[in-house]
Amino acid sequence: MDERYVENIWQLLKNAIQEIQKKNNSGLSFEELYRNAYTMVLHKHGEKLYSGLREVVTHHLDTKVRADVLASLNNNFLQILNHAWNDHQTSMVMIRDILMYMDRVYVHQNNVDNVYNLGLIIFRDQIVRYGCIRDHLRETLLGLVMKERRGEVVDKLSIKNACQMLLVLGIDSRTVYEEDFERPFLAQSAEFYKMESQKFLAENSASVYIKRVELRIQEEADRAKHYLDENTEKRIVEVVEEELIKKHMKTIVEMENSGVVHMLRNNRVEDLACMYSVLARVQDGLTTLALCMSQHLREQGKALVQEEEGGKNAIAFVQSLLDLKDRYNHFLHHSFNNDKLIKQMIATDFEHFLNLNSKSPEYLSLFIDDKLKKGVKGMSEGEIEVVLDKTMVLFRFLQEKDVFERYYKQHLAKRLLLQKSVSEDSEKTMISKLKTECGCQFTTKLEGMFKDVSVSSTINNEFKQRQAAGGSNNTVDIYVRVLTSGYWPTTLTTSKTNIPLAPHTAFQTFRRFYLNKHSGRQLTLQPQLGSADLNAIFFGARREEAVSTATTAANPASPACSDVPAAPVPAAAAASEDAATAVSTSSAPPPAPVGLSGSGSSGVRKHIIQVSTYQMVIVMLFNTREKWTYEEIQSETDIPERDLLRAMQSLALGKPNQRVLIKTPKTKEIEPHHFFTVNDAFTSKLYRVKIQAVAAKGESEPERKETRTKVDEDRKHEIEAAIVRIMKARRRITHNNLVAEVTDLLKSRFVPVPLLIKKRIESLIEREYLARTPEDRKVYSACSGGAVLTVPAVEVLCCACSACSGGAVLCLQCLQWRCCAVLAVPAVEVLCCACSACSGGAVLTVPAVPAVEVLCSQCLRYLILLFAPEMRGLHVEQH
Repeated sequence: MDERYVENIWQLLKNAIQEIQKKNNSGLSFEELYRNAYTMVLHKHGEKLYSGLREVVTHHLDTKVRADVLASLNNNFLQILNHAWNDHQTSMVMIRDILMYMDRVYVHQNNVDNVYNLGLIIFRDQIVRYGCIRDHLRETLLGLVMKERRGEVVDKLSIKNACQMLLVLGIDSRTVYEEDFERPFLAQSAEFYKMESQKFLAENSASVYIKRVELRIQEEADRAKHYLDENTEKRIVEVVEEELIKKHMKTIVEMENSGVVHMLRNNRVEDLACMYSVLARVQDGLTTLALCMSQHLREQGKALVQEEEGGKNAIAFVQSLLDLKDRYNHFLHHSFNNDKLIKQMIATDFEHFLNLNSKSPEYLSLFIDDKLKKGVKGMSEGEIEVVLDKTMVLFRFLQEKDVFERYYKQHLAKRLLLQKSVSEDSEKTMISKLKTECGCQFTTKLEGMFKDVSVSSTINNEFKQRQAAGGSNNTVDIYVRVLTSGYWPTTLTTSKTNIPLAPHTAFQTFRRFYLNKHSGRQLTLQPQLGSADLNAIFFGARREEAVSTATTAANPASPACSDVPAAPVPAAAAASEDAATAVSTSSAPPPAPVGLSGSGSSGVRKHIIQVSTYQMVIVMLFNTREKWTYEEIQSETDIPERDLLRAMQSLALGKPNQRVLIKTPKTKEIEPHHFFTVNDAFTSKLYRVKIQAVAAKGESEPERKETRTKVDEDRKHEIEAAIVRIMKARRRITHNNLVAEVTDLLKSRFVPVPLLIKKRIESLIEREYLARTPEDRKVYSACSGGAVLTVPAVEVLCCACSACSGGAVLCLQCLQWRCCAVLAVPAVEVLCCACSACSGGAVLTVPAVPAVEVLCSQCLRYLILLFAPEMRGLHVEQH
């Protein structure tokens, strides 16, 4: 094909392209044009066609289109540019159709831009990125966006078309759009919102500010969706968040009189929710919010738990903490979407300030005690259940759970023995909650206390049946609770109180019955929490007419009220199967009085006086003498001074309608020389009058110190148990790792001090339970060796057994100590306090000379028998 023919074909194609660009394409034959383009490419003239196309398109854009766009810079610029862009796209589509064969062959073989993309590139370089057009396009778009931000109405369609043009000109990339618009747009937006944030903060409160921020974020997101690139949405929102939130989040949350603290104080739930949603958008936003809340919450908590002079009311103390927890739980659910970070922060803060007050375990136990007592008005069992659930939340925050356990046992014992529990179901529900939280070892003794109460009821029924069958003429109807000493939190003392003859005789009768039924056990009378019903006859208001209170002969026609038992004290019964304690109280049936004489005047008043055992002993002294001094009463009764003082205060200084005694002189303090007489003028609208005991809410300081001393002593043993358990498993461990593992093992009960752990390690080293390694003194190893203990065997007895000299048994699972004794029996029986199952005839493996390991065959848990030094060499065979 000669050059002239090729030139003619090209001229035809060139003219056709120019006509298309002029929109005069109606008279063209696209089929003929396609064949001409096909002929040129087929005969290897694709280069001429491709380069010619570039020149024609460039010339058209340079001479016609650019001139039109430049002429419109100050008038309808975007509309003219968009119109030129649309025309160019239309013409390039037609040209592409004509030159389709060149696209398929020449473009592919020579790896150049196809026809349509070539047109885009030329339009980009000659129009969009031409000098002032490029700058004016950017400024126009940015100016329109700024106008809309200020609330003016703009041509959104023109903006959208211009942005779409920039995206298309990028040819499979966002480069043109980013360089010519997006980057300047983001930079301008950052500067705009930087200035606006400062203005907003200066003029508005925190709540108004965050609402403006939410509005701005929504506006920018909508703008990007409607007429910018969808990928710009994320980037512009990040800019807004950076400038309006992240750079000022600390200022926002701490804003005086409107920040987070103000919202918390004034229960601004919706504002807090808005604050949360805004700060959750940026990194560290919720952390800043949580820190501000934490500081305020800790200040509130410290104010609540701080001890005032004279101490705090335990009920109000715990109730205020529960109210505070409810408030923050409300914020957590309704404002913070149950956010884990804030939830953890609230828990950490409550744990912090709750444990600032060393009395928190005692106060929490007193609060539960108050809710589980009879006589709590206005609360159903369901409401009590809800309150108990809330108190369990506070219980989880306690670090000294062992202290709570000791107080809870004391308060539960009083409720059971004084029959003050609101319901047995509520009590067992609470124990079930504690068991779920801390394990069965925490509640083993509590469940044992309930078992004792149930067994005592059966024993008393059998005793009454025996008495009725034997025709007993006891003058006192007695009810005795038999308590297992290891379960009940009592003092290891034998009472020396001089019980009046009638109730004492009744108790001795019961003692003989019980010991005949259970040989080998020992009963000890404990009057501390006993009670009695006394028949009292007041003969008149004159001084010389005496008041007679007395226990009287039993009258079958007038059954007596059963009393409430006293607190338990363990018995020393080393060889018993089950060491037990008896607690007795007496009650007087209502017949005629004995003792003081009196005339049957018309002013005779009869009452049944409900008193404690100690009060009974005091009141019955006045059947023998009219006047007693405090010193004489103390000498005659042998009641412990602290208990005597409380009893005298309740009888003579209590409520006016409960004062059966008169003190002279009439002062609040009781001195040894002060004397007491019967209140001749005692009256009451009630036939049955209960004398309320004078007792402070909580322990006195001496009692509290005594409790703390006992807890500290128990902790020593628990720490030793943990150390032995870890050494058994590790065999060799460094000091720091041992301290860390001991702390982790015991943290569910208390947090041991590292210094105390170190002291217990030293003690165990001295007793040869572990040793320092020769090469490194900071590394410990368990003492080696092994032996089989054949005879004598070991049986677990009560930890209250003072007569037992066989050493101690420590359960590693429940960390409770027991006493043990050497018995001449052929097999070993060890009762595991974790599963209450007997291990049977187990072989005791001795990993170290001073210690014996016992594996319970039922629950596969270990006990450690720590023998006294004099026992270690007995009947041990090496193997």
